[in-house]
Amino acid sequence: MKNVAIIMGGYSSEYQISIKSGNVVYKSLDRSKYHPYRVHILQEKWVMVDDDENEYPVNRHDFSVDHDGHKVTFDVVFNAIHGTPGEDGLIQAYLELLVIPQTSCGFYQAGLTFNKRDLLSVLKPYGIKTAVSHYINLGDVIDVEGILSKIGLPCFVKPNKSGSSFGISKVKEQEEFMPAIEKAFKEDSEILIESFLDGTEVSVGVINYKGEVKVLPITEIVSENEFFDYEAKYLGQSQEITPARIDDDMSAKVAAIAKKVYQILKMEGFSRSEYIIVNGDPHLLEVNTVPGLTEESILPQQAREAGITLPELFDNAIQLALRNK
Repeated sequence: MKNVAIIMGGYSSEYQISIKSGNVVYKSLDRSKYHPYRVHILQEKWVMVDDDENEYPVNRHDFSVDHDGHKVTFDVVFNAIHGTPGEDGLIQAYLELLVIPQTSCGFYQAGLTFNKRDLLSVLKPYGIKTAVSHYINLGDVIDVEGILSKIGLPCFVKPNKSGSSFGISKVKEQEEFMPAIEKAFKEDSEILIESFLDGTEVSVGVINYKGEVKVLPITEIVSENEFFDYEAKYLGQSQEITPARIDDDMSAKVAAIAKKVYQILKMEGFSRSEYIIVNGDPHLLEVNTVPGLTEESILPQQAREAGITLPELFDNAIQLALRNK
C-alpha cells in the first residue's frame, strides 16, 4: 500500500479548478493499492485535509504530516496543481530535492512549457509552426503601431507565464490594445502578443501509458465566445467534440506533431497541447503539463474515448512515477 499525496490548489487564479481536479483523483484511486491524502498547497498554508475537512499542517522540510500522533510520509505525489507552483517547475524541483517521485514532467520541462515564449522558441527549429508573435516585459516602451504592423489585427494579448485562461484578450481595434496590455499585466509581468489564426482549434492529449507514448483521440474546440477563454473552458460555454471533426489524414498529421513535441521536450506524465489548423497546417498555441482532470475535462474525455477509465489513467501515472524513482 503506497501513501499518495494528491497536491491541489496552487497560487494562481485557477486554484479552485485545481481543487476540483484533485478531488476527482482522490475519489478515483483504488483503495486496495493506495492510501490517498488530499494536500492543499496554498499561498497562506500547506495542509493535509481529511474527509471531515480537518486540516493538518505539512512539514515543508521533508513533506510530511503529523496525523493522529503518527508521522505520515509519502511514497509518491500526484500533481494536480494548475499554474504556479505545480505547473511551472517549482514543486517538481522541491520534490526532486526530497527524492519524492511525482506524476508530472520534470522541473525543466515544466518551467519551459509554462513560458510560452521560450517554449515556442525551442520548438521552431524543429519545424513546429506557430503564430507570429511579439514579447513585452513590464516597463518596456510599447510601440503600439510598430507591434500591430508586425502582428496585424485581430490579435491576441496574453500573459506569457500563466497556466490559466485569465488575462487573455482578443484585440480587434487599435484602441483596444493598451487596455488588453493592462489586463494581461495583472496576471504576469511578461506578455505575449500573437497574430490571429483563423482555423479549426483542436486539443491533443499525449501521455506515457504503460511505458509508451500514446496520443489520445483529438478534441475539436468550438467556443461560444471570441476564443477558448475561462468561461468557455470551465463554465460550459464551448463545445468539446471528441473525436474532432477532421479527416483521418489531418488527425494523423496533428497526432504526429503532438507526439513529436512530447518527445522533443522529453516529457513525462500528462500533456495537453492546443493547435489551430490553418490551410492544412497545425499551428501550436501552447502545451499544458497539468491539464484539468475532472470528469468533464478534455484529457479525461479523450482517455474515455480511448477506452481508458479515470482510475486506470491515474493508476498508470502513479505507477510510472514510482517506476522512475
